[in-house]
Amino acid sequence: MQIEEAIAQALTYETRIRDLYREAAEQTSDPKGVRVFEALAADEQRHIDYLEHKQRQWRAEGLVTAEPLASALPPVTQFKAAISGLQSRLAGEDLGDEKRMLSKALQVEVETSAFYRRMTETMTGEARAMFARIQEIEDGHVAIVQAELDYISHNGFWFDLQEFDMEY
Repeated sequence: MQIEEAIAQALTYETRIRDLYREAAEQTSDPKGVRVFEALAADEQRHIDYLEHKQRQWRAEGLVTAEPLASALPPVTQFKAAISGLQSRLAGEDLGDEKRMLSKALQVEVETSAFYRRMTETMTGEARAMFARIQEIEDGHVAIVQAELDYISHNGFWFDLQEFDMEY
């Protein structure tokens, strides 16, 4: 795949997930849930802005450089600590819509992360570095969305680690 086509596909993935997070923020009644979805949407918008810049750079100069791309979201470990106090507040609440939105977001994040992984494996030089950094951030999004979903589902898992075992 050529770099211009890869950037165009990346923009499609990023726009899709950003729009999903914006829709989720509008449909979520819980203020903390709204903030999580808004933060994820804002991070995806930063990716769109970055990729559009890279697209213009490619068209003007015939090359891309891998300038640093920061994520506004905290590292997964900080995110875990920030939402760990939600259990008592969530008890008894109907979170069906939030679960549905998080499930859809998780599916799209996994697809997006897989796309960046393929680009990292096939691209070279600065393009590889650019896609690798976005992949790293998207992998963090997968972990955050999975953690949120696991937590509100009360399924005994937290960040892919089983918190309790019902079989003894």
